[in-house]
Amino acid sequence: MDKNIPRQTLRAHTAARIALGRSGVSVPTRAQLAFQLAHAQARDAVHAALDGEALARDLAAQGQACVPLHSAAATRAIYLQRPDLGRRLDDVSRARLTGNSKGVDLALVAADGLSALAVQRHAAPFLAALRARLALEAWTLSPLYIVAQGRVAVGDEVGELIKARAVLVLIGERPGLSSPDSLGLYLTWAPKAGLLDERRNCISNVRPEGLAYAPAAYRLHYLLSQAFTRQLSGVDLKDETVAEGAALAGARNFLLA
Repeated sequence: MDKNIPRQTLRAHTAARIALGRSGVSVPTRAQLAFQLAHAQARDAVHAALDGEALARDLAAQGQACVPLHSAAATRAIYLQRPDLGRRLDDVSRARLTGNSKGVDLALVAADGLSALAVQRHAAPFLAALRARLALEAWTLSPLYIVAQGRVAVGDEVGELIKARAVLVLIGERPGLSSPDSLGLYLTWAPKAGLLDERRNCISNVRPEGLAYAPAAYRLHYLLSQAFTRQLSGVDLKDETVAEGAALAGARNFLLA
């Protein structure tokens, strides 16, 4: 790396905490306070509750039907202490879906995960971008099942109960100190309760400051199409989208200058 590159130039390309400067043997007060704020925001994101009704209203404006469900974790405290309960539906939710099979191509599930803020902010605009792509083809979709206190694997049970061929779970990712609102997308072919993570494909950091909605929808559409063609997902299905990479190939990389 060119040692003459100003620190401000490096900082313009990343949200990481680099080139903060120093005050004596410590970091400047401004940087220390910013770190403490980011830490507080990450903690708040973990404990925040998802406003499912507000999310449903946002999606209703787009014509998306929503169904509220709940995991077997009755409270947020239980959810954080018992990850296994967040992977299953409670009895009421399971009964609501049992015998109500639709046989759809794709089950849509939103779960708060470890950042309800991410789902609150990004689920609706991402789904709008995804539906714009899927509308060009003959996909059948379920309503959006909004699972309170849910983890990724709860989508497998939802997909199995409604006999979906695949399931997409939108979930709040573990907050970082520069991104308390990253949305993760998990795609699983032939969902059923008890599947392991190796059966899923993940697209992470979906947010305007990370992977924007349109590119995320493009990648998800590619993986979905391949999953249906090859009837598999997870480690055997690779993301071979090239549009973004080709665009970046011609761009000047300041790290290699």
